[in-house]
Amino acid sequence: MEKIKQQAIDLLNKCEVLTLASINERGCPRPVVLSKIKTEGIDTIWFSTGTSSEKTKDFIKNPKAGVAFYEGHDSVTLTGTIEVVSDVEEKKALWVDWFYEHFPKGVDDPEYCILKFTAEQATYWIGNQFIKGKI
Repeated sequence: MEKIKQQAIDLLNKCEVLTLASINERGCPRPVVLSKIKTEGIDTIWFSTGTSSEKTKDFIKNPKAGVAFYEGHDSVTLTGTIEVVSDVEEKKALWVDWFYEHFPKGVDDPEYCILKFTAEQATYWIGNQFIKGKI
């Protein structure tokens, strides 16, 4: 299990763009494509988005989330929870200059927030091996 988990971490590090799914007000999954901004192993992934986005509103009502990423024939699907982070110091630490395209007022833009995903379950399809389990 540790070998495939390390392969999943390596795959995550290669992937810039991931799919993040929230649960909308009708109870339906709502997947969106986002760039990751930071990871810690396979357990924690940070994204940036707007405070008024549909996904942020979804996560405030229901923190359940899914993340998926792939390269070639390998893929990983994670389920867990999202925390909407508004802490100024954490937002500053995660700020990347290309965010100005979306948040022109910079790190103090009231629209800027961070989504912190914490994985609980994983489904790995790596090297033609299928493994499912807790993180």
